[in-house]
Amino acid sequence: MKIIAVAGARPNFVKIAPLIRAFAAARARGSCLESRLVDTGQHYDDAMSAAVFRDLEIPRPDDALGVGSGSHAIQTAAALAAFEAVLVAERPDIVLVVGDVNSTLACALAAAKLGIRVAHVEAGLRSFDRRMPEEINRVLTDALADLLFTTEDGANQNLRREGIAADKIFFVGNVMVDSLRWAQQCGRRSTIVDDLCLRERPDGFVVVTLHRPTNVDSRDALAGFLDAFTRLACDLPVVFPAHPRTRARLEEFGLTSATHVVRPGQHAALGRGRVTLLDALPYVDCVHLLGAARVVLTDSGGVQEETTCLGVSCVTVRETTERPITVHAGTNVVAGTDPEVVVQHARRALAAPPSAVRTPPLWDGCAAERIVAALLG
Repeated sequence: MKIIAVAGARPNFVKIAPLIRAFAAARARGSCLESRLVDTGQHYDDAMSAAVFRDLEIPRPDDALGVGSGSHAIQTAAALAAFEAVLVAERPDIVLVVGDVNSTLACALAAAKLGIRVAHVEAGLRSFDRRMPEEINRVLTDALADLLFTTEDGANQNLRREGIAADKIFFVGNVMVDSLRWAQQCGRRSTIVDDLCLRERPDGFVVVTLHRPTNVDSRDALAGFLDAFTRLACDLPVVFPAHPRTRARLEEFGLTSATHVVRPGQHAALGRGRVTLLDALPYVDCVHLLGAARVVLTDSGGVQEETTCLGVSCVTVRETTERPITVHAGTNVVAGTDPEVVVQHARRALAAPPSAVRTPPLWDGCAAERIVAALLG
């Protein structure tokens, strides 16, 4: 069996990494499984893409398509055309895509058009908000897929409601958790909390991540959030590892004066009413920082899952989530995008951290092995 696994953004590589290890383990047991990794290049910043190979200790991709940035149409079309050439040359048995970025949909469509089976990891998640480009990618990829690997029972129900045959659906757990557990084992290598002198504050600290265009591409919206985070920073440190897109917008809008910009080896602003702004962190450092935080404010789907596994309070800065299981687990609240409401939820979370986290079924670090077993089935 020949499998091509596709990734294009950093969260994709985090999900692909345990699968690469599981493929290698299957070959070591004698399975006739050949795999290739294709990087579409949707994230081309080193901190968001190239560094993740070093951090997750996975091989460099076999093919790099160099799609780069652009509108949704341009990015999707570029990935579709470039990946078709790979498929024609390689003729795999299965194309495996993960998540919900433009590369996911483009490569699934290219494979389906050539009659190649498609496997979708993280299938069935729904926000029921078609204003989110990712929601469109999720729905269309699932409609194209032959094998749909789900992380939670709600995803199974969504797929059945959409008419997906039951024999195509495999409840396997969450590969994001596989990578998180791996990173925790490597966490002793991370000194990020000590490097920022965050252990000096017994009342802890808050971590912020924002990257969605609706939150960062408007000066008014981004300034409102930054003002809210600054007020929180009067009480305890607020650390903001900034996605390259967000960092560019902060600089473009002239908003960095409200932050304390920190380079490696420098200290965080310890409750001085200024937000500590960091460059995007390596994955292991990011997991370690999230795990040590008292509250995380985010618009990332993956961070909602990571904080649930870590038992850390999460305030989601969005109107909807495609990961409602994190809310049911007791760690996450969907606060919307009003900065005042976000601050209120953050302060409530600080006052009442999660007491009994309900770990979702099969979030046990073994999802990749279940996926490989199903593929070899």
